[in-house]
Amino acid sequence: MEKTLNKYLNKITQGDCLDLLRNIPDNSIDVTFADPPFNLKKKYNSTSDSLELKEYLGWCEKWLKEMVRVTKPTGSIFVHNIPKWLTYYTNFLNKNAYFKHWISWDAPTLPMGKTLQPSHYGILYYAKNIEQNKFYEIRYQHKRCRKCNYLHKDYGGKKAGLHPFGPLISDVWTDIHRIKHNKYRDKHPCQLPLHLLERIILMSTDQADIVLDPFSGTGTTALAAKRLGRNFIAFELDLDYVEIATHKLQQEESSSRIGNIWVSIFLNEIVTIRNLDWDELSKYYLIPKTIENIDHTPILSKACSQV
Repeated sequence: MEKTLNKYLNKITQGDCLDLLRNIPDNSIDVTFADPPFNLKKKYNSTSDSLELKEYLGWCEKWLKEMVRVTKPTGSIFVHNIPKWLTYYTNFLNKNAYFKHWISWDAPTLPMGKTLQPSHYGILYYAKNIEQNKFYEIRYQHKRCRKCNYLHKDYGGKKAGLHPFGPLISDVWTDIHRIKHNKYRDKHPCQLPLHLLERIILMSTDQADIVLDPFSGTGTTALAAKRLGRNFIAFELDLDYVEIATHKLQQEESSSRIGNIWVSIFLNEIVTIRNLDWDELSKYYLIPKTIENIDHTPILSKACSQV
């Protein structure tokens, strides 16, 4: 099994995901994550995004089955898509894995007319074995005024009891936004934010675990795994996307670590931490000591910025 995994480990492999997934041994991957084509006539380079309903769902069931097969009993399966398709995916996954969450990622789109404005993508979160599933509580930063850094909410006079960094994350994610600026976008129609994948990886894996993405695109999952000290296996049909992802991985030298703690960083700010890491991570923060200045943002110390 190890020899087979090493063939694909920490590289972007070009090819059809169904053919490649069949080469991965049973129960060998810690986390599988898929962001497949949405069948909405998007302009991908090497694949059709306009299949008949029955054909599309039949194809989806095949790779979903493979994802469940290769995931370890301790592992998790994540699938990102629009709600329409996720309702079909649950029909299959409920028979073969254990439902944990439907994560609602707040990502508004343009009004489509004659319907409610689409305002979120869904991320299905399933466990291979609900009793053995690896999971870590995670936190995100308190929402603050950009100018004065004060908390947006007054919390009914209970600020003194707040966690210094921020609240535990629920199944509704409103603090991560779609990539809109061309400066951060690759030549890909559906690129996900790097820190979205980092959040998922922090929540469900440990250092050196293996994350597999059968629809790698331009390598967001692979890059997130590398930054967080995880291994990855990434499959991608389109050669141009493989080349973009490979180049990005070769250029990436930084890691998302403070001391011995892995965190998710976006625009030089920590956006996600594991709850169990806070005691160690807090050593690198200047933490407010009184109720009067609880509004002020905990800031990284010089020791942290040099790590």
